[in-house]
Amino acid sequence: MNVFYEEDGGFKVGAILADNDTSLQIEAPHGKRSKVKASAVLLRFERPALGDFMNEAQRAADEIDIDFLWQCCGEPEFETAALAREYFGHEPSALESAAALLRLHGAPMYFYKKGRGRYKAAPEAALKAALAGMERRRQQAEQKQHYVDELFAGRMPEALVPQLKTLFYKPDKNSIEYKALEEAGAALHLSMARLVERCGALPSTHDYHLDRFLFEYFPHGAANAVPVSRAAYDDLPLSDAVAYSIDDAATTEIDDAFSVTPRAVGGVRIGIHIAAPALGVTPGTDADAVARERLSTVYHPAGKITMLPDALIGAYTLAAGCDCPALSLYVDVNSTGEIAATETRVERVRVVANLRHDALEPVFNDAALASGVIDHPQGAELKALWEFARHLAKARRGDGPESQQRAEYTFKVENDRVQIGRRVRGSAVDTLVSELMIHVNSTWGRELADKKMAAIYRVQSAGKVRMSTVPAAHEGLGVAQYLWASSPLRRYVDLINQRQLIAATRGESPPYQARDEALLAAMRDFELAYDAYAEFQRNMERYWCLRWLTQEARASVTATVIRENLVRFDELPLVVRVPSLPELPADAVVELAISGIDLLELTLHCEFQRRMDSAY
Repeated sequence: MNVFYEEDGGFKVGAILADNDTSLQIEAPHGKRSKVKASAVLLRFERPALGDFMNEAQRAADEIDIDFLWQCCGEPEFETAALAREYFGHEPSALESAAALLRLHGAPMYFYKKGRGRYKAAPEAALKAALAGMERRRQQAEQKQHYVDELFAGRMPEALVPQLKTLFYKPDKNSIEYKALEEAGAALHLSMARLVERCGALPSTHDYHLDRFLFEYFPHGAANAVPVSRAAYDDLPLSDAVAYSIDDAATTEIDDAFSVTPRAVGGVRIGIHIAAPALGVTPGTDADAVARERLSTVYHPAGKITMLPDALIGAYTLAAGCDCPALSLYVDVNSTGEIAATETRVERVRVVANLRHDALEPVFNDAALASGVIDHPQGAELKALWEFARHLAKARRGDGPESQQRAEYTFKVENDRVQIGRRVRGSAVDTLVSELMIHVNSTWGRELADKKMAAIYRVQSAGKVRMSTVPAAHEGLGVAQYLWASSPLRRYVDLINQRQLIAATRGESPPYQARDEALLAAMRDFELAYDAYAEFQRNMERYWCLRWLTQEARASVTATVIRENLVRFDELPLVVRVPSLPELPADAVVELAISGIDLLELTLHCEFQRRMDSAY
């Protein structure tokens, strides 16, 4: 005697070796012996033969019309044997009963299992929904396969093109579009971006990296044409100082300018004038909402995304030939170079010139200062500013040596070609600007701290820099407190601090109080955004460095060892690891062979060739 039984959610057959009432010892067709509970047995049979039973039962089950079977069973639960009698029109054979069971069990959309050998027909609405879902999945599977076939053939399906940014940067991994790209990429051993490039749908590797950043941080686009109204500031007093700015040639958000006015008692009055957008960009305005969302201007070699709308930049930038609203710090310097007094004013200042580094540095440099002659219309003022800046630097640093300045690189992209320039920081122009900015930010930080007014400070201790609403020392700069207030056109933290400074100067109630949630939230968000923007800038600089190597067809470069197998290129701001580098001391100069530049992964392969420095 043989049995047809249920085990582990499936059906099996076996020959009875021993029947112990509550359990049976059986032998499967392939010879395996096992113990089966009597309650698991659904039917017993002698024919057909054990080895043929399951195949014949399955063939019979496949011939049963599932729709007709569903219509026959009615709504109540039923025993399979009863339904089989009704369907076949006679007492079913063991084979027919098994076929009915297999058919019922294999159609879970049509029949719900309620117990061993018991089922219930699915409600009509539920069945229709399940069948519609199955059809939808079938169509999706066909659509996905069509996408995969197209991708294999090197063609990008048109339906995928509008979705590429989402598929690259924030995909729904359950979508058929993503699964098609993933399946085709895996089969071709290509990343998704490389697969899309192979299909000709990724014409610009630059835009691939730029769009990743824009997709996450500027989902509504980088345009900032927000309607703004220019605040009236004609009632501000006009300073008698004559100011000029010092910036690189590409700067349009001119935040700072300087003036030098002789004092009747000897010495000079030095003015540090900071653009004052806080006069018009007040909390709650549309312009403030844009600035609060962006938090900082974003820089990258091929362009920038400004924090403020262009109309506001035009209204508040310290452009030559204009009387510009400014928050000014005046420093009275006596004839010995000591600071006699300081004063902060909200005013208009006349800007006579926007000086640019590339034109200024050839005439304002260490050699010119040594000769005492600066061949420039503002030569005397520049000399006075530089002497004051040097005095400030010495006061901060003491008699210790000047810190070694690392090279700074400039990028200029035109017509998809890049020029990379190199200049060493620490020039007379750099010293002048940086020292005056440190002084104005530390002085204003002290003013707000003394008045117990809320502000956002930059604090450095143990080599770590952080933002804080509590004034504390910035060890790296050597000042007791330091905040950012000198770039309000470009950083939201500076704009917040300027609002506080204007209120303090005018004797008004400040917009932010200590532990103000708006202040704390802006500080937290700024730190995250500022780090993300800096990382994006570094990645894009790396991209353009690789583009430059390709553009110039460079097969080799020289580099300087930093430590172990880490080196810094001599011509580019590029740091890479060179696995083949032998053990060499830091600062050793080596030649590297360049290959395998990948503009999508931002990688390259460097192979050690030889040591170049004279110590070799």
